[in-house]
Order: sequence, then structure tokens, then C-alpha cells
Amino acid sequence: PKQTLHSQLAMAVSEGMMKPAVVGIQEGMMKNRTSSMTMTQYIVESDTGDHLLSLLMNSVQHACKVCANAIKKAGPCDLYGLANTQNATGDEVKKLDVIANTVWVDCLRSSGVCALLVSEEEEEPIVIEDANKRGPFCVAFDPLDGSSNIDCNVSVGSIFSVYRRKSPEDTIATVDDILRPGTECIAAGYSMFGAATEIVFTYGAGVLRFALDPAIGEFIYVDTMTLPEDGGKKIYSANEGNCKSWDQPIKDFVHTCKTSGYAARYVGSMVSDVHRTLLYGGGFLYPADKKSKKGKLRVLYEGFPMAMITEQAGGIASTGMFLGKIGRILEVSPEHIHDRCPIIMGCERDVKQVLGLYEQEAKEYKKEF
Repeated sequence: PKQTLHSQLAMAVSEGMMKPAVVGIQEGMMKNRTSSMTMTQYIVESDTGDHLLSLLMNSVQHACKVCANAIKKAGPCDLYGLANTQNATGDEVKKLDVIANTVWVDCLRSSGVCALLVSEEEEEPIVIEDANKRGPFCVAFDPLDGSSNIDCNVSVGSIFSVYRRKSPEDTIATVDDILRPGTECIAAGYSMFGAATEIVFTYGAGVLRFALDPAIGEFIYVDTMTLPEDGGKKIYSANEGNCKSWDQPIKDFVHTCKTSGYAARYVGSMVSDVHRTLLYGGGFLYPADKKSKKGKLRVLYEGFPMAMITEQAGGIASTGMFLGKIGRILEVSPEHIHDRCPIIMGCERDVKQVLGLYEQEAKEYKKEF
């Protein structure tokens, strides 16, 4: 019988040709997917007996995946724009703020290991009252940091810190279980939703970076993050729209940067600016000023987690001159769940330069009086 063109081509391919091999980038991608450590695997393998913390971290990564999916579909699903309300700190709330907050609250509540939750979007702490659905952890989080940038498709993220409650576990947790210095955090991290979705976290012994592979729905290990030992690239990151209200040492530092070859990089999403600082070097500043005596960024779910990560990556995280002294961000004692603190963090080279200017100013002040 006469063969069709299709069958003739099929025979020629089967007899005279080999199937194309997966080469180059594709081969590397497939190998990475099958041989690299996933975040789930790391959580399980690093479990040294604290199974409840493993459950919590799995709930965190689940929340990040759901948020990443919502952000990816924001345009087609009409999720850009304001929700016509304000959050607990007076910021305009976007539609995605509401969605991200719901996702984080639901994921953490359903984990069964949380006793108390603090969200930027909630005026009061969320207390888990059901004894069968609560556990030993208190979690503070900013469900969508930098959401003012979301409508113009700029990178945003989520930030979280974890405490182990001090009150008896057979009682309802109180706000005192989380109003503690950052030195008592047992874990902290952030996710970033940009060209790729990444999650960076620490248990207090180094910083790990994972990237989401959407094809398989898993966070894949990228590397261990450490700031460059020499300080890395000469980059300063600050909102210079506030410069007229800054302390003189901050003004002097930024002026020195401008006259000594530094580049200015400021996104306006804390996650993006700190992530770049950790990878490339330099410093990130959101100091106190005449308008905001305590700075603008919140302690529990912005200052503490980013300070813990920065220090674990080999950097310095300081308040600058705050409440009459220069100190670590992690040593601040928050007065309420939405309390604020100044932030100066990054490589040792640049942060020490800022702190040196504060110390010099303090000495000159003492001489005058």
C-alpha cells in the first residue's frame, strides 16, 4: 500500500535520526530540579527534634507560594489598586495587601503551631484561643512589604520573625509573648516577588537562599548568603526625599558617598533594597529624622527580621543614635506591636562609617557642654 507522507517521514526519523538530546541550559535545568535540595527537604533534614518549627516553616513557604501566584495574576484578575481602607499604621491598603494578609493569617492559623500572630495589616494581635489549634510560636509578619510599588510591577515581598512563647502553653498567649527584643527571635526571613520568587531565612546560624521553580512548585536551594568581606560594591540606599530632616551624621555620610564614587540605589521596597545589599554589598538606611523621631520602619516585622538576617550574613544592623545611645536593632525593646525604630544596616565598611560620624558628633557635643 502506498505510504502517506506522514508515515514516510516518521519512518525516516526512526531509521536515520536519533532523538535530540537535552543539552545546554535544558540539561542543567533538569539536573538542578532533580538533584538540588528543596526547602521542604532542608526543613525536614535540619529538624533536630523541633518538629513543630518544621511545620511552621512549611506553612510559611506555603503562604509565600500562594502570594506569589496572586501577584503573578494581579493584572488579569483586576487585583491592582486600592482597597479603600487604611492599615494599623495608617498606610493606604491595596487589594493585594488584603489578599496577602488573609493568606498569611490562614496558613499560620491552620498550621496548628501558632499561639499569637501580629500583622502589619491588623491593628490588634490575633490570638489563637482554641487549645487544639495552637502551639508554642508567636509570629510577626508584613504580608506584603513595598505594596505601594505593586501597581507599577516593582518587586515586593513578605517579611516575618518567629518567637517561642514564654507563657504556659496551656494558657492563651498574650502580647507580652512577642513584645521582646530581637535577640530572642528563633527564626526570621523574607520572600521576594520579582523576576523570580525567592525566600531567604535564618534559624540563627547562617542565611539560606531558595528560589521557587514554578514548574514543580518547589523552592530550590540557591546558596548560602554572606555579605562580601570587603564590603562589596559601593552602593548606598536611602530615601533622599527625607534628607532635609536627617541627622547631620546621615547627611555627612550620604555626602561622602556622593563624592567618593558610590552609586545610589533605592527601590522603596525594603525587601528589594536589603536583598540587593546582602548580595552586592553597601548599606541600607532608613534613619530617624525630625519628622519621624523613631524612623518609619516597624520593629517586629521589618527591623528585627532584617537585622537578624543581616547579622547572620556577616553585616551590622544598627539604630544609629536612638534614645540617647548607639545600639543594635536586635536589642530594641518594642513598646507596642507596631512600634518603629531607625535602621542602618549592611556591610561593616559602610555601617561603621555612619556610626563613627555619630560618635564624633557625640564627642563634640560633650565638649561644648
